[in-house]
Amino acid sequence: LLGHSDGDALIHALCDALLGALALGDIGEHFPDTDPKYQGIASHQLLVSVKELVDKSGYKINNIDAVIIAQEPALAPFKKQMKQKLCALLMLNADCLNIKAKTNEGLGLVGNIEAIACYVIVSLVFGG
Repeated sequence: LLGHSDGDALIHALCDALLGALALGDIGEHFPDTDPKYQGIASHQLLVSVKELVDKSGYKINNIDAVIIAQEPALAPFKKQMKQKLCALLMLNADCLNIKAKTNEGLGLVGNIEAIACYVIVSLVFGG
């Protein structure tokens, strides 16, 4: 995907959800596209930085539910691998993260294969 970083839509949405749950703004405030050091950065590096903010705040990730809406490519064959990688990055048990993949039934920018949309809900708990 085209983007200032590597364009990983799911990780960007996950970063935004975590930052939002902490009331710490959004990914653009922490990693602005006006800063050349983020040009082409691997999104997993941003996620690790956001996870550090979660840890420093005294919160723990309780649960993540994500949906990726993309007409192409078909994501079902990749969901298990995506889940494993995200769980490893976030140090989560697999039963704490769910990934769903949907199409947009040919409608709009997503349906016309011009965009991918992601929605992520996170639940945090304070303390251990």
